Formats: sequence, C-alpha cells, structure tokens
Amino acid sequence: MLADVTAHAVRHILPATGHNFLTPSGIYHLATSGQTSWHGYACLVLETAREAGVALKVAPEAVKTIPTSDYPTPARRPLNSRLDTNLLETTFGLRLPPWQQSVVRMLAETLGT
Repeated sequence: MLADVTAHAVRHILPATGHNFLTPSGIYHLATSGQTSWHGYACLVLETAREAGVALKVAPEAVKTIPTSDYPTPARRPLNSRLDTNLLETTFGLRLPPWQQSVVRMLAETLGT
C-alpha cells in the first residue's frame, strides 16, 4: 500500500522539482489521505473479502470497536498518531489517494480477484 502512494508522489514530485530532491527542503509526511481506526480498517478488509466471495468466520458488522484503554500494551501509545500530509500536498500540488483505495487494491491482488 505504501509503495503505491510513494510511487504516486514520486511521479508527481520529480517533474515539479527538476529531479532535485534538495529543493524545496523540509520534512514531509507521506500517507494516503483520510483517516481511520484499526476497527475501520478491519471492517473494510472483511467487507471487501466478503464481496470477493471469501468465506468469513466473522462478519464485518460483528467486529466491535474498543478504546485503547481496554487493550493495554507495555508501550504507551499516542492518542493521535495521524500524519499531517498538508505540507507535502501544498508544496507540490499533490492530491493523495484515499486509504481505502490502497486497501481494496492490495486485497484484490492478494485474493486474486
């Protein structure tokens, strides 16, 4: 999934910079557009697999969302870990594809559909 969005960005940025990655400088975050939770991601994966005819042991609507506090881990997790791609998009006039598109494509390749 990240390879798709990276290739998309590079195809757009190289001509805009004259193949010179040193200008304009800065730190750019690269991720597909939109946002979701692990719950939303899991539901999309299950729904896409079901639509492809995969026999599932659990339906997407049976997946329950839980707060991070109900799933303790040894490492502290940030409450907001979204990447802000605004600088990349505005600097290079780039529009990043939605995250759902990459997930559906990856599943199609994996499932052979």
